Amino acid sequence: MNILLKTISAVALGLVVIPCMLHFAGIIGLSTVKWTALVGTVAWFLVTPTWMSRRLQVDSAEVEI
Repeated sequence: MNILLKTISAVALGLVVIPCMLHFAGIIGLSTVKWTALVGTVAWFLVTPTWMSRRLQVDSAEVEI
């Protein structure tokens, strides 16, 4: 499951970066870049926190009651 989420995250990041380079090269139009970057950004922000999140260990010496 973790590998699948990382793959989706990488593809989403590619949807943000690659169209910008293609537009710079004059291959695709600006509206296409905007839509693919929007989709990639939303996907990246939805998927990435699921595999990057980690549970922090609570040290009993640092907790005050």
